[in-house]
Amino acid sequence: MKQTYNNGLTQKNILILCTGNSCRSQIAEGFLKKLMPLTNVFSAGIETHGVNERAIKTMSEVDIDISLQTSNHIDEYKDIDFSHVITVCDQASENCPVFPSQSLRHHINFTDPSKVNGTEEEIMAEFRRTRELIRTYLEEFVNEKN
Repeated sequence: MKQTYNNGLTQKNILILCTGNSCRSQIAEGFLKKLMPLTNVFSAGIETHGVNERAIKTMSEVDIDISLQTSNHIDEYKDIDFSHVITVCDQASENCPVFPSQSLRHHINFTDPSKVNGTEEEIMAEFRRTRELIRTYLEEFVNEKN
């Protein structure tokens, strides 16, 4: 699935892949949609765990609403021609399927904030820390691609 604009330019498709498509990939999808509004941004997991409520909350703190995003399995996107596939955890990188397209693969491992134990304040602090690491990485990614 490629979309073409009237000027003949092909719109990019970017996939962000994580283990459960509940936190890190959802946060990344929200940021990339804001940073690259003319790009089709998708996120998926090698499993699906639903969108994490704390991920929704932490993104709302930076005025990005991910509450309508869905947790999707990688198999849903096997027929899409991606220009880039970004894996945001080691497990997803190791288990990422091969896409038939000429997509460029990028990998960075972010700690899963949903695995942190502690008080609600400590857990939310980890979600915020992870959010900011993802934001920084994606801002650099976008600056390199433009």
